[in-house]
Amino acid sequence: MGRPRYEVADVFRLSGQAYRLQHKLSKVQYKAMRAIEQCRTAALGGHPDTACTGQAIDACDECGHIRISYNSCRNRHCPKCQSLAREAWLEARQAELLPVGYFHLVFTLPAEVHDLVRYNERLLYGTLFQEAWAALSKLCADRHYLGARPGMAAILHSWGQNLHYHPHLHCIVPGGGLRGGKWVSAREEFFVPAQALSALFKGKFVSALRRHYNAGRLRLDGLCSHFRGKQAFSQLLKKLMSEDWVVYAKPPFAGPEQLLAYLGRYTHRVAISNHRIVSLDKDTVCFRWRDYADGNKQKVMRLEHEEFIRRF
Repeated sequence: MGRPRYEVADVFRLSGQAYRLQHKLSKVQYKAMRAIEQCRTAALGGHPDTACTGQAIDACDECGHIRISYNSCRNRHCPKCQSLAREAWLEARQAELLPVGYFHLVFTLPAEVHDLVRYNERLLYGTLFQEAWAALSKLCADRHYLGARPGMAAILHSWGQNLHYHPHLHCIVPGGGLRGGKWVSAREEFFVPAQALSALFKGKFVSALRRHYNAGRLRLDGLCSHFRGKQAFSQLLKKLMSEDWVVYAKPPFAGPEQLLAYLGRYTHRVAISNHRIVSLDKDTVCFRWRDYADGNKQKVMRLEHEEFIRRF
């Protein structure tokens, strides 16, 4: 894949300063934006330092072509700086893989709790991991399904293809588990029923929300201020329990090689890759996205710079 014509950094360089003046950013957000703007530019210097300018100049002995190699920002949110971290992570995970098929599960939180999660990220992201694992473990312990203790690697994504807030877990589960120290294999095309797992996960997550509320652990201000009252919060929990939650179960991977190829696409990802940006002008940016609600069709979305930066 060639070098992309447009980058997230281009949007930040055009409109980042105006956005920072109009919006209050956290320290992490401000640092990420500045790092992405400066990544692989003269602002970060070059490698190795061969001149007082901090630039590294590579010259071809035959044609005389000169290339300046600037340093990367290495910020975890930068679209250009995740490949090395991803490869190191994958290499470490490769030693943990079992010679079995793997299943892919996706635990998704409904839109009604999105604001609550955004105001309580550390607490409720942790709860998402804990209750997804608790639901899977309980169902797998049932001998009707597996009767064994499973394993799971889970990766949090907090965005959708359209860059809207969409917290969900991608989980990689080996096709089997341990019972009394011995391996028990799951059925080749079936692990646990998604509908039963969805209902169990819903009940556990909602119960955890109730415990957090009763213990006073939830931040309930701003967009969540209307949940402060006990009756209002109880109504939210009732609504959540009345709806169907989604735990998506994809077909199993054929083996560890396919699993690693998949993980390479899903780990160390940022909200949008530079290759998805198709056009950019002084006011708007267009990017490709997949609409999963419309048959997984690929579409193009146009946003004002300010809205693009806000979503990112």
